Order: sequence, then C-alpha cells, then structure tokens
Amino acid sequence: MSISYSDFFSDSDLFCAEDTSGIISEDSPESSSSFSDLGSLSPPPPPMEVEESIAGFLENERNFVPGFEYLTRFQSHSLDASAREESVAWILKVQAYYGFQPLTAYLSVNYMDRFLNSRQLPQTNGWPLQLLSVACLSLAAKMEEPLVPSLLDLQVEGAKYIFEPRTIQRMELLVLGVLDWRLRSITPFCFLAFFACKLDSTGTFTAFLTSRATQIILSNVQEASFLAYWPSCIAAAAILCAANEIPNWSLVKPEHAESWCQGLTKEKIKGCYQLMQELLVIDTNQRKAPKVLPQLRVMTTRPRTRSSASSFLSSSPSSSSSSSTSSSAFSLSYKRRKLNNCLWVDDHKGNAP
Repeated sequence: MSISYSDFFSDSDLFCAEDTSGIISEDSPESSSSFSDLGSLSPPPPPMEVEESIAGFLENERNFVPGFEYLTRFQSHSLDASAREESVAWILKVQAYYGFQPLTAYLSVNYMDRFLNSRQLPQTNGWPLQLLSVACLSLAAKMEEPLVPSLLDLQVEGAKYIFEPRTIQRMELLVLGVLDWRLRSITPFCFLAFFACKLDSTGTFTAFLTSRATQIILSNVQEASFLAYWPSCIAAAAILCAANEIPNWSLVKPEHAESWCQGLTKEKIKGCYQLMQELLVIDTNQRKAPKVLPQLRVMTTRPRTRSSASSFLSSSPSSSSSSSTSSSAFSLSYKRRKLNNCLWVDDHKGNAP
C-alpha cells in the first residue's frame, strides 16, 4: 500500500509564512562569518571589530546548540547513540567522497541534532534517521558548497536506503521549519583562527593550529559526549590539543584559554580538553595496532570438461531452482531498500506509519 504525505500532514506544516521578521540584518550575528573568512575578500578588520564579532558569537552560540536534556536522552538510552554515530559516520564519508568543507559536515550534524532535540522520530534508527541525515547534509551543502551533487548522487558511500528527490525535498522543508530557517549556525570554526592568534601572537603556528584543530573537531563530532559543550569551548579545547603537538608547547594548559576572551570558563574548557585528549589517545592506539590479514583458503579445481559443463547446464529443474533461489537471496541481502513518499507527523497530529 502506498503512503502519501497528505495522510500525515498538510502543506501548512511544511511551508512557512512569508514575513520580514526573519530577514537577517547586517547587525545580526548570523550575518557574520567565521573570523577566518573576515579577511578573505577585504583587508583584515581592526582588532576591535574582531573582538566584537567574537563577543557576538559567544552571546548567541547558545541559540544554535541542542539543550542539555538532549544529551541526557542519549545517556538514558531513550535515544540511540550508536544510531547517531552511524549517521554521522555516513555524513563524514560523503564529505570526504565529494571533498566538502569540514564546515559542511559539521553543519549537517548540527542540523540533525537540533532537529532531534525538537522533534521525535517514529523510530530511533532505520530509514527515518537516514532520511534526516540526507536532508541535513543537502541543506548544509547548499549553504557552504559552490557545487552541490544531485539528491540522488548525494546518497553514496553505503547509504542503506535510497530516497526519491521529492521525498528528500519534503524532509528539507520539515527540517527548515523545525530550525526556524536558522541555518547559519555558530560553530567551533567561528572561533578557531581567533583563538590561534591569541595563543600564537607571532603567527608562526597559527595555520597549523587552525588546520589541526579542524581535524580534531571533525574527528570527534561522532561522540555524543561533546554535546555537553558549546562551540567556543570545543574550539578552545581543540586549539589546546593542537598546541600540544608542537615541540616545546606542551606546557600550554586549559587555564591559558580562559583569558582569550570573556565568556570562556576554565572548568568547561578543561573537561572538553580532557575528553579530546582521551579520544586522541584511543585513536592513536587504534592506528598503531598491527593489522591482522584475514586467512584465505585457496581451493584448486580441475577444469570442467565439456561433458560436465553440458550436464551442469542441463541439470534438473529442482537443482536449478535451488541455485537460483540461493543467488536471489544473496543479492536481496545487499539490495538497497527504496522508500518512496514516507514521512511522519508530529505526535500531536497523528501516528507514524
């Protein structure tokens, strides 16, 4: 039985009303880009303007992160942390496949977390979460990438389910409505270059600090524990972790980051820093672990004679049917499931399909 969207919600649930209240002004923090982008098209702004931009990011970052209760739902297992990790892993694979910017992948995860913080899926894993992941990645790519693959081409790198473009577009509209069309999120990348300059005023290692911190942030985005920290805290901790990899910089501690700007707290930075260090050690140990090659059993067979080949082709119907059934079952186990026109509705409006 086919399922249509009209069975669950009307167009009024998807399309927002047109008004001017959501238009971003030049004074809005959302209209500001990261500090690393401030000098890309024009001379670097005066330090005072940079400080004001960072202060605006710090003041508004709370509006672009899930609430603390979102993390407790993972800790209480009401939300499946492993399903989230799997979705984020897929987003990172697609980001690497197409060479998307790190910010694109991070925004995708940010949209997904903010959506799940406000809406409950009909099930905590499976096709609903996959559809949400595709829609969030598509929106993030449209925000940051100059060239965006088609919605069908976006579903690569082991996607378990393949959705029609119109299904993804409907999901995109649903995500936009839940996020109140606020897609220019404040992320840790907004702070990296500023914090790197604070730590290295000479500019000798700022490029390395920013690049390495970006890698650290992206490698930890799967870990739900980082949901307890705001973007500025994650950025400061990542810069500190990157600094520890520079010779003679091992004495840099979380206490130093508190003075970089107002709004940073030593306790939060220290907790985030320690978590990053633990995960970096685990990641290093896993990479150093010796690879065990699988044992392959080599079988030799005599070449089939013409008579034996003829007998095989003219085998009994029952044998042929059994072989065909086995082959069909094997192919079906790897076949992607195709879900068309499937979505859900708010708990207040009806039950999930």
